[in-house]
Amino acid sequence: MTTDHAGPDHRTQQLGIVLLLLAILSFTLMDATAKYLAPRYHPAQIVWARYITNFIIVLVLVAPRLRSTLKSRRPMMQAARALCQLASIGLFFTSLGHVGLAEATAIMDANPVLITLGAALFLGERIGLRRILGITVALIGALIIIRPGAGVFQPAALLPLIGAFTYAGGAILTRMARVDSTMTSVLWTVLIGTALTTLLVPFHWTPIAPGDLWAFAIIGLFGFAAQFLLIRAFTMAEAGAIAPFGYTGLIWAGLWGWLFWGELPDRTTVIGAIVIVAAGIYVWTREAMASKTRA
Repeated sequence: MTTDHAGPDHRTQQLGIVLLLLAILSFTLMDATAKYLAPRYHPAQIVWARYITNFIIVLVLVAPRLRSTLKSRRPMMQAARALCQLASIGLFFTSLGHVGLAEATAIMDANPVLITLGAALFLGERIGLRRILGITVALIGALIIIRPGAGVFQPAALLPLIGAFTYAGGAILTRMARVDSTMTSVLWTVLIGTALTTLLVPFHWTPIAPGDLWAFAIIGLFGFAAQFLLIRAFTMAEAGAIAPFGYTGLIWAGLWGWLFWGELPDRTTVIGAIVIVAAGIYVWTREAMASKTRA
């Protein structure tokens, strides 16, 4: 068994965790809005709205320095990362028309395990005992919520499962491309995502009802916030250290399901959520203690 190597300092690591928590909150709000639109619009149109709004926001922010912001020291990694993130969003949004928000989020949240393993394989991050324990306990909490064999794993449930792999790939590539600025990574993401979805959306276009314009707008706003915070988090902190906190998306998804669709979490979901929170707190405190010891 290996121990965690010296990485970012204590404050940087904790700030990375906070940024990831905020990113996950933003992602779940975006997902809940997508679920609201899913019965009336094709997933391609919803994903396009997310990217085109992001593109406009980023263009306004970086317009004076667009050319310099676009320059990347890792262009191939940036392109691959953008494609991974586009795939994960498209797969997840498509699943929302067939699977409940909490269930889809629970399946998608297999990604922290994949991120931790990927960080060890491709980034050279050592997996210490405390990280393995935190990941394992959080995964157990996710499985408690998913309840394999209880009807969640219908064919459409494979979509967020595949999305978990592409999300993890995007997170690892974000860490590998951290030599670029956060805005450079965001710009590459929205450029590639906007270009590809713009080619696809004409084949699946449905006129947008005036009463739904607000939903399309905030999908883009939450998407931009989530993307910026996610890139910043994985740039600042080790992927394996912050990965367990991705499970908090399960808790938010359950809350939005209750508030917006009257889907009350059952006892099993609550137990699983408590296990996940406990695992996240454990990893947080152990990382803090380890950082102080190294210092």
